[in-house]
Amino acid sequence: MKNILEVKNLMVWDKVSGKKIIQNSSFDLKAGSCLAIVGESGSGKSITCRAIMRLNSTSLQQSGDIIFKGDNINQLSTKELRKKRGKNLCMILQNGMTAFDPSCVVGVHLRETLAEHFDWSKNEAEVRMKSAMESVMLINPTEIMNKYPHQLSGGMLQRIMIALAIVLEPDIIIADEPTTALDTISQFEVVDQFINLRERIGCSMIFISHDLGVVRKIADEVLVMKDGEIIERGNTEEIFSGAKHEYTKYLVSTRMALSNNFKRIMEEGQ
Repeated sequence: MKNILEVKNLMVWDKVSGKKIIQNSSFDLKAGSCLAIVGESGSGKSITCRAIMRLNSTSLQQSGDIIFKGDNINQLSTKELRKKRGKNLCMILQNGMTAFDPSCVVGVHLRETLAEHFDWSKNEAEVRMKSAMESVMLINPTEIMNKYPHQLSGGMLQRIMIALAIVLEPDIIIADEPTTALDTISQFEVVDQFINLRERIGCSMIFISHDLGVVRKIADEVLVMKDGEIIERGNTEEIFSGAKHEYTKYLVSTRMALSNNFKRIMEEGQ
């Protein structure tokens, strides 16, 4: 399988203190596959992904090569990068609230995003958006588009972002802890929507999560990060059944213990 993205020697550091946050990371993403990045809070997962989109805060600097379809993202101008964000590289954040402007209804955000990338009429953009929203089980899309972000639940906002991705058909979707803010039932539903999304548009995906149950369900390959470094990588089953690094073994065993405990409680409650 060909690589759609290659990250080489990525370094991210704090401009003021000089503290290194990501140390010399290199990895690639195969076309059509899902790569999960796992690790505890503060391991550098989100900063790595925001570095790919060049969306980290201005206090952070980055170096290295991020090659997407032959272009080095680290060398693109802001204008060139804006054209790629959304249409080629689409990021779905963990908290739907932060993705939408709180001062206008969500439909405005959706229309503006589509207008940036396509020369569709207002009507065509709306028809496509409604159809995508219905496909992710959002009933009454017109009503939803006329609501403000705070009037919608976290799960609904995640689905709206997934629906937008269906319309944009990006090459790569980067999902940063997309199930963290959701209750268990919404988590299962949103993960299923991500799996359907991959099948539907054939995109590649980077999925950041500390929930290894979700990772096992969705990912083809896994990268394990600790303190800003990649300490282990492999296909998903290799990582779950034959992890080599002590930290990975610890992550897998604590996660599996949690998962088994949850199952037991559920069974006892029946």
